[in-house]
Amino acid sequence: MSDASACELCSTPGGVVLWSNEHLRVVRVDDPDYPGFLRVIWQGHVREMSDLDAAQRSCLLDAVLATERALIALLRPDKVNLASLGNMTPHLHWHVIPRFRGDPHFPDPVWAARRGGIPVALPMPIVDYEQAVAAAMVRELQGRTG
Repeated sequence: MSDASACELCSTPGGVVLWSNEHLRVVRVDDPDYPGFLRVIWQGHVREMSDLDAAQRSCLLDAVLATERALIALLRPDKVNLASLGNMTPHLHWHVIPRFRGDPHFPDPVWAARRGGIPVALPMPIVDYEQAVAAAMVRELQGRTG
């Protein structure tokens, strides 16, 4: 898909926007098995990390790591998975997924066959969680991502 007009992440937010700036946005993915699942999406239609210059790559990775730290602080997961695939949606984005022993796919990737387990429940109402992630992003990225 080379046409940005046909790109899902160009034409939609890609989830509930929790934080954004002119370069990127952090969204909550609506996945009932993983309510803490976040996605960091580059604002412009870019396919690969290597399409960004050094400053842009640094901006994006700072946001991915800030997102990871926010999830660790808020949810205390057993592990956080980071993934940048783009095979289905070739628009630069990172998945930031808190993982817990006993979740429906653990220890496999969330895209693998279900093993059983139970969906993860947030330790707070979703509105509080969204506000907490947004506040954590502001604290983490103040002045660092443009």
